[in-house]
Amino acid sequence: MTKTISLCPACDACPLVEIEDQEVRIGEEGNRVKLTSAEWNVLVQAIKAGELTEL
Repeated sequence: MTKTISLCPACDACPLVEIEDQEVRIGEEGNRVKLTSAEWNVLVQAIKAGELTEL
């Protein structure tokens, strides 16, 4: 099952975050990064720990 989140819910032209069991894809066609579930978990932990904040 894929969970999809738009990085700009007001339109359909912005990058997406697509979360599957074993990988997460961020971006749009031709400009996309793939993270393993372990890499994604490191990112989530850094956000929760306050290591990453809003710009």
